[in-house]
Amino acid sequence: MDYRSLGKSGLKVPLLSFGAGTFGGKGPLFGAWGKTDATEARRLIDICLDAGVTLFDTADVYSDGASEEVLGEAIRNRRDKVLISTKTGLPMGEGPAEAGTSRARLLPAVEASLRRLGTDYIDLLQLHAFDAATPFEEVLATLDELVRAGKVRYIGVSNFSGWQLEKSLGIAERYGWPRYVAHQVYYSLVGRDYEWELMPLGREEGVGALVWSPLGWGRLTGRLKRGETLPADSRLNQTAAFGPPVDDERLFRVLDMLDEIAGETGKTVPQIALNWLTSRPTVASVIIGARDEAQLRQNLGAVGWRLTAEQTARLDDASRTEAAYPYFPYYRQAAFARLNPPAV
Repeated sequence: MDYRSLGKSGLKVPLLSFGAGTFGGKGPLFGAWGKTDATEARRLIDICLDAGVTLFDTADVYSDGASEEVLGEAIRNRRDKVLISTKTGLPMGEGPAEAGTSRARLLPAVEASLRRLGTDYIDLLQLHAFDAATPFEEVLATLDELVRAGKVRYIGVSNFSGWQLEKSLGIAERYGWPRYVAHQVYYSLVGRDYEWELMPLGREEGVGALVWSPLGWGRLTGRLKRGETLPADSRLNQTAAFGPPVDDERLFRVLDMLDEIAGETGKTVPQIALNWLTSRPTVASVIIGARDEAQLRQNLGAVGWRLTAEQTARLDDASRTEAAYPYFPYYRQAAFARLNPPAV
């Protein structure tokens, strides 16, 4: 397993990390994802550690805290061998103090996560979403307090827009507070919006990407075929409405190309889709999930080999979409610049 620096930090993370969204299995969404208990989780974590996967990602909202509880039980007595990433900020209840990233919400939320995880520190704490109701300074000052107290070692965000992340970094620099070093983002062959703004920002500012749903919300597992219906036990049947949308024409164009390259390489469709992501700029780690040992071992087979430049280019072409304004393809801006040369 290769390891990369997480953004502009000294933290080394594995190229593949494990997402614990399948742990616990409470509620309509997370119950459909998986219902892994502590015994099963312990076995999956054993396999991960043997393969060099040391980063395990969860969130307080996953199965209403049960994911953190199962992960904590499964890593008991080997905390020093793993990195824990968790997230907070999404609603955990109906009350006004049970959502967001205010000081009143963050401090008890972190304490609750520490209890569920059975640890006294979190390696990487990420804000699960932007909280427009709380001043940037309040959020960042609270995170600074948590880092100084030793309860959190590194901080990051998830699902932020470019201006939200850039402003946060500027304020942190102004006051000497810890910077966000990670951005957990949706990125896949059928979801490349990350490239338009957030990837250049991450490269410029030293913020590493942790990729969630790298198989396009289960669409790139190899089970979906053009002209065929999904198997009855596919979780996509139950959860598609919760995930990022994709139009069928682009989806099947990508799937056709993945099938083609699978025939050339002897690799599976998900292995190719995951491997493509590992070569993208700013990507520090790709978060894989698994409901069982066979699925985990298949996903772990996504690293240790490379697509050729020609195969990568074909996947790029099959998955490319027109960028939204103002991120039009470079050739349009270049043409405009030739027509309107800058004054000297």
